[in-house]
Amino acid sequence: MGEYSKYIAPERRAVPTPYSIVDENGKAVFGTFDKEFKSMDFLKIKRPTSAPQFMNRLKLTLWQATEVNLKDGLLLAVVCDMGIFGKTMNVFYDKRTKKVYTWDTNLKSKDTKIAPTLLNGDVSEGETPVSHVKYVNSLDKNKLYLNGYHKGRCFIDSKEYSEKPAIEYNFELTRVSKPCCVSIPFPGSPNNNRPLYSQKDLYSVSGKLVFNGEEFKVDENAGAIMDDHRGYYPRKAHYDWVSTMGKLNIDGKMKWFGFNLTRNQSIDQEKYNENIIWFENETSLLPPVTFTRNPETKDYLARRGKCEWIVKDEHDMVNLKFKVYNLNAMLMHAVVVNIDYYITFGELEGYLRDEDGKKCILDGLTGIGEDKTLLL
Repeated sequence: MGEYSKYIAPERRAVPTPYSIVDENGKAVFGTFDKEFKSMDFLKIKRPTSAPQFMNRLKLTLWQATEVNLKDGLLLAVVCDMGIFGKTMNVFYDKRTKKVYTWDTNLKSKDTKIAPTLLNGDVSEGETPVSHVKYVNSLDKNKLYLNGYHKGRCFIDSKEYSEKPAIEYNFELTRVSKPCCVSIPFPGSPNNNRPLYSQKDLYSVSGKLVFNGEEFKVDENAGAIMDDHRGYYPRKAHYDWVSTMGKLNIDGKMKWFGFNLTRNQSIDQEKYNENIIWFENETSLLPPVTFTRNPETKDYLARRGKCEWIVKDEHDMVNLKFKVYNLNAMLMHAVVVNIDYYITFGELEGYLRDEDGKKCILDGLTGIGEDKTLLL
């Protein structure tokens, strides 16, 4: 244990993973775990919300996403099932032009497939006439396969244009560090049984990405993070997130590196969070963080493209500035769902400390973030 390990709650230390995330009495398992669950049947969780049990299907959000960081671009590829509808989404940030291209296509919930586990080749998939996102999950072999395409209607820098670029990709991802598996209790359940499960992993990347007819190089520094996300969000919810992935100069050598920083509705931020640094084959935990912004993300366009996020903890383990260079604003205000969702891209400045107190300087790395508010 390092000098900063005292700031990490014991509950954040990974324990052996039970077979199932829900026990025989319908109680969700909470905590931090060392590997994937072999059973994740969230519909069996007893009364995770105040709604009747038969409403679980409509209340459950299932989401698999991956960020792939290349030399000249960063891709976010998503397939999700929000209970009332499904979605395929691809967001591509061209680092050279700082433009953000977003394809977002809904489909019926019943036509959206989310893998029951992340093992044995289980598949997540969404397909429409203009899009296809497919995951083959083989984390029992430290492998993840991702392929997809999107064409047609496209938003460029949050505005729809007549220009209709297309994207396609085919990746093989190989896990290069330990997993981050957490089950976080959220408020709003009549029996304290409302989980948000997240597994995130750091990967090396091989394969191919073609954007608008141009092939983007997938080199030895290309990194990725996969996010498997399942849970029952409160009717009113908000989360903040920032991350990077790839390689970093550590002790004079380029080594695999990534981090995840999130603030959500955890009922106890100290015991239940997903803040972590990934190194090659190892991880170092981080304490709870807060996000402050100047100006707010929603005011980015009105302020002529200026927005900075400050992310800090209470122990000087996290001291980051995220300079937003561009974003996609997804605003959905409907009868049954309201979403203000900003996916941001930019440059990091500052540092993280591992549990030994060693600083990781992140100046100049490309970052991706989310600022999301839900009213369901």
